[in-house]
Amino acid sequence: MRTRDIHKELLIREKAIEMIVKQGFDGLSMHKLAKAAGVSAATIYIYFKDREDLIQKLYTEETKKMAEATLKNFDPGSHFDEGLKIQWINRMNYCLENPYSMQFTEQLRNSPLVHRSQMDMRFLEAMSTFVHNAIQRKELIPLPVEIYWSVAFAPLYQLVKFHVSKTSMPGRPPFIFDEEKINLTLQLVIKALKP
Repeated sequence: MRTRDIHKELLIREKAIEMIVKQGFDGLSMHKLAKAAGVSAATIYIYFKDREDLIQKLYTEETKKMAEATLKNFDPGSHFDEGLKIQWINRMNYCLENPYSMQFTEQLRNSPLVHRSQMDMRFLEAMSTFVHNAIQRKELIPLPVEIYWSVAFAPLYQLVKFHVSKTSMPGRPPFIFDEEKINLTLQLVIKALKP
């Protein structure tokens, strides 16, 4: 039995995410991944059963990292405005520091290639508590979770994508997501979610 090497495993994970982001799911084969990571294909199978196992484990790990980053200094009992701002800053910082991870999880979020049942329960409980507290205190209108998420976070992720890709709407200069634009967007989101 071959021994596990944490550095090789991390390199394999990193290269797999990069390949999926740049070339899509069809661009990821164990042979191409082995070549990109500078290991043999047999080495990959020390860590992952097959391609699907690799993708599932990557998704689980990356969403866990994002959840941990989102919960940094976050109190589910905080006022809605304050708690949402902390989440925005945490999510934005994580995405800006880990653009491949952000793009990778976005590609997989609606893909049949992953099972979403392995979400971080601590994260789900914190988010649920935060929203229910805000509704009880009349700081937030009751909404189906899909609508809440779309209004609360989709603007953030779209603007981060513009910023990371250094693009904008056609004919416009590259979008820079600075503090002024963060605060403006967040104020509009909070206003839309207020009773």
